[in-house]
Amino acid sequence: MHNPGHRFQAQDRLADGAQYIGGRLTKGTSGRTHAVVNPATGEEVYTYELASTADVDAAVAAAHAAFPGWAATTPGERSDALHRFAAVLAERAEEFAQAESLQCGKPLKLTREFDVPGTIDNTAFFAGAARHLQGQSAGEYSGDHTSYVRREPIGVVGSIAPWNYPLQMAAWKILPAVAAGNTIVLKPAELTPLTSLLFAEAATHAGIPDGVINIVSGLGKEAGEHLVAHPDVVMTSFTGSTAVGKRVAEVATSTVKRLHLELGGKAPFLVFDDADLEAAVNGAVAGSLINTGQDCTAATRAYVQRPLYEAFVERTATLMASVRVGDPFAPGTDLGPLISHAQRDRVAGFVDRARGYARVVTGGEAPQGDLKSGAYYAPTLVADAAQDSEIVQAEIFGPVLVVLPFDTDDEGIALANDTPYGLAASAWSRDVYRANRATREIKAGCVWVNDHIPIISEMPHGGYKASGFGKDMSAYSFEEYTQVKHVMFDNTAVAEKDWHRTVFGDRP
Repeated sequence: MHNPGHRFQAQDRLADGAQYIGGRLTKGTSGRTHAVVNPATGEEVYTYELASTADVDAAVAAAHAAFPGWAATTPGERSDALHRFAAVLAERAEEFAQAESLQCGKPLKLTREFDVPGTIDNTAFFAGAARHLQGQSAGEYSGDHTSYVRREPIGVVGSIAPWNYPLQMAAWKILPAVAAGNTIVLKPAELTPLTSLLFAEAATHAGIPDGVINIVSGLGKEAGEHLVAHPDVVMTSFTGSTAVGKRVAEVATSTVKRLHLELGGKAPFLVFDDADLEAAVNGAVAGSLINTGQDCTAATRAYVQRPLYEAFVERTATLMASVRVGDPFAPGTDLGPLISHAQRDRVAGFVDRARGYARVVTGGEAPQGDLKSGAYYAPTLVADAAQDSEIVQAEIFGPVLVVLPFDTDDEGIALANDTPYGLAASAWSRDVYRANRATREIKAGCVWVNDHIPIISEMPHGGYKASGFGKDMSAYSFEEYTQVKHVMFDNTAVAEKDWHRTVFGDRP
């Protein structure tokens, strides 16, 4: 079901441990081990020693020591290093694609065509962006004084990445921080540390100095909280659930850290009655099943205007039923397993509870036969649920799409906004004015028109409301990893100043 040769190659490459501190792999010192499990088979493919709080301290110390030297490099030097890094990633693209598929259960064609190329492109983007960070033009804004603004790196960044896109999320956090002159300690999810470790190792191979990029592979409650609370970490970037994001924010406030939070999503998929029905159906299936639905921007709530509703439900169910579920390494596989059996059971629980108040049109079960040992769940379409029901309001994070009807445009937009989340959305219409209204009034960080899910390095990704704040990718994310300094020059000679009068005024 998988390529065992790559499995042992990854095991050998990471034989020295799953902590990457100061430019080398080391073993964790917690005294406890953790297994990376292939969710397609349930087989353990890599076992490592978990990071302790002492390992986190060592990683932060390495980043802290490396910061002055890295911050002092020129933008051109950082740019050159990141261009070399992109080249190394391109040379090792197949290794990264296979490792990501192995630890996540993603179809290999997805990691080959999306995850790894996207990461290489993001690296190349920040290689260019490193040379374009600037403040504002100098000017005289107050009498004989000239002012200008500097953008400077902030120091050691502590980041926590999720398990759904381990490689891309590591890149989204590491690249803008490093391009701006910061150093970083990243904690990947304990389920999926492999590609983050390989990413850091590739950076060292590309010539990025030791200590600039560090990885600690440990549990959130121990290594994660300690990293967020560490007094030498000046910024925390976290991607994950809203519930955990609240805890991260609570811990970070103890040392007044800068925060970047990319949290949960419940993306609406709004289909107006003039939409291209076939395009919308295809978009709904692709947008809801990307990465087995384990995507915070995935289409999860399809609102379809009444004239198209029944046809949309029927055609979407038919297309979903044709999706090929299976071995992630098989060329014909469209959909792999969920990340774990626990996540599969969580998704199944949402659907099973919904049977009491909604219609499960297709799916709603775990495949049997050859797939029984994996964490698989069939593509599932649920119709006719109430807007305030659990399956409409809660983040499921699985291959489940809920479809509801609406009558007026006002109602559709109101329903689209009627959850705590606001990460992404899409609107489907042939009418440019209708679509433009939807992009204006839907409260989400990204609104696609007649598409759902594509992202590009040049444009920002981040949410509204309970989906967090701050941006990944783009120049917007780059600026978040800097601090702004106002510099003011007095243009008059010091001898000409009557400092006593300037400060104290006239006195007898």
